[in-house]
Amino acid sequence: MFKDSTASLFDSFAALLEYPSSDFSEHAQECLELMRSLHPEAADMVEKFANAVEKNSLQRMQELFTTTFDMQPVCYPYVGFHLYGESYKRGAFMAQLNEGYHGIGYSAGQELPDNLSVILRFIGFDSENRYSEFSQALLSDGVLPSLEKMLKVFSEGSENPYFAILSALQLFVLTTLEKELTHD
Repeated sequence: MFKDSTASLFDSFAALLEYPSSDFSEHAQECLELMRSLHPEAADMVEKFANAVEKNSLQRMQELFTTTFDMQPVCYPYVGFHLYGESYKRGAFMAQLNEGYHGIGYSAGQELPDNLSVILRFIGFDSENRYSEFSQALLSDGVLPSLEKMLKVFSEGSENPYFAILSALQLFVLTTLEKELTHD
């Protein structure tokens, strides 16, 4: 079952995959501290990201975010886009997400329900169910295939800090799913 630190990590990743704000550096350090105890290999990638956050100004991180996620359609942070493109199936997927979200009192707020950060926050929020079937399906059938597509736009060993944090998230999700499947 989810441990509190696992749910917190989903929230931390969500914060790091949103437009950078004044507390961005704190989120990066929190994610790094949590990850060190759970997954050393992924922690190395989070550390690369945290170091980039420390090295660059907030404005530079905002520019990197915009360049990475808003100006390259193949790296949009929308799971439904990666799964279905701009087809009616994406709309149906978003409707399913909203239904699942509302079922436990969660809201996507002003963001589209298939936004990666929204989904990660939902999974962290879904801690009462301690890894519901819906959350597991979102991770295995939505988040992982989307991350795979998102990571393909980067060259191997890319210096873009978002390559490091997306890679760390991918390892974290894989590890989380493996642990959950072996404990069922």
